[in-house]
Amino acid sequence: MRREGLSLINGERMDCVNALDRGLHYGDGVFRTLKVAAGEVRWWWDQYRKLDEDCAALGIACPDKAMLEAEVRQLAREPGVGVVKIVVTRGSGRRGYGIPADAAPARIVMGFPFSGRENLDVRVRWCELRLSSQPRLAGVKHLNRLENVLARSEWEDAGIAEGLLLDETGHAICGTMSNLFIVEQETLVTPSLSGCGVAGVARGRILRAAERQGLAVKVEPLPRERLLASDGLFLCNSLIGVWRVADLEEKHWPDDGWAEKLRNWLDEDH
Repeated sequence: MRREGLSLINGERMDCVNALDRGLHYGDGVFRTLKVAAGEVRWWWDQYRKLDEDCAALGIACPDKAMLEAEVRQLAREPGVGVVKIVVTRGSGRRGYGIPADAAPARIVMGFPFSGRENLDVRVRWCELRLSSQPRLAGVKHLNRLENVLARSEWEDAGIAEGLLLDETGHAICGTMSNLFIVEQETLVTPSLSGCGVAGVARGRILRAAERQGLAVKVEPLPRERLLASDGLFLCNSLIGVWRVADLEEKHWPDDGWAEKLRNWLDEDH
C-alpha cells in the first residue's frame, strides 16, 4: 500500500497533528472505525449519525456530513484500505482543562488494511480490570480508552480472541473492543450502558433488526452469573461482524444457529 494519502488532517494529506491538540493532551474528542469492502464504506449513515451524537455529547461541532463523507470515500478507494478511522478532536488550545473560546475542531481521517477476521467462533476470557461508572460519558466512543488498553494488556495468548469487562458492581458490560449479547430462551439481551461502555453501531443495528423481526429484546443490567447461565453469547462491532463465543474459560456454548441470524441482520439495509 502506498504510504502517502493514508491520512487526511482537516482535508490535507499529512500525518502530523498540532502538538497542542486537545485530543492528544486530554482525550478531548471522539472517533469511529468503519469497515471498507471493495472501496465501499459499510454503514456510512449509521456511522455518521453516531459520530454526530457523540460530538454533541462533548459539545464539539461535528464535521459537515458531505465534506467528511467525501474524505472517507477518498481514502476508502486507496489500494489495500480495509478500515477507515475518523477522529474528531476539539482542536488545539492553550495548556489547561478550560475550553478555549476560539477552539476549532480538528478532523482526522485515516486508512488502514484490515488485518482481522469476521464472523468467527471464538474463545474469550474475563478481564480483571473493572470499568468505572461515568453516566455523562456512557455510550460515547470518546478518546479516553485507557481502561480498554489496560484490559487488553492482560493476556498474550493468541487463542483468546477477546476479554470481557465487568463494571464495579460485577455486571457484564462489553468486550475490550466489542458489544455483547446473550440469548435466553429466544430472548435477546444486551447490557444496559447507562453507566459505562460504548454504544456501538453494530449493536444498534442488531437491536433495530430484532425489533423489526418482532423478537423479544431486553436492555438491562447483566450480572456475570446470568451471562454464564445463558443459552448463547455473541460479540459484535463494525469490523468483526458477529463473533459467536464458543468458550469462556470453563463454559462452552454449542452453535445453535443464532450467530448466523445475527450476522444476516447486521447487513439488512435499514
